[in-house]
Amino acid sequence: QVQVVESGGGLVQEGGSMRLSCTVSGLTLDDYGMGWFRQTPGKEREGVVCISWSGSSSYYSDSAKGRFTISRDNAKTRLDLVMNDLSPEDTATYYCAAGSLVVLPTTCRNEFGYWGQGTQVTVSS
Repeated sequence: QVQVVESGGGLVQEGGSMRLSCTVSGLTLDDYGMGWFRQTPGKEREGVVCISWSGSSSYYSDSAKGRFTISRDNAKTRLDLVMNDLSPEDTATYYCAAGSLVVLPTTCRNEFGYWGQGTQVTVSS
């Protein structure tokens, strides 16, 4: 059984930082991408930062560039998202995805991958 579990999230003040962690287990694909997405009410889920299995391809949304970074463990089962200089516009439910992702410098999509349950990030002004 595949499990994608996020941790972190919560309330942070504008300008602050936050770390989200994602752990994947039970995935038997030879290689898979991982990424972070976010969604606000009434809007589609959008890719934030994604990375391919090899690490040769990654995606950073325009809002993430220069502020968000990701790190992955050697086993490629954990993906951390560090978010700096947060603004109220970053308030959203953040989801981790793992599996068959399309990861290109211009886009990231979860084609047939798995989702975590989501974790709320709220940035207060």
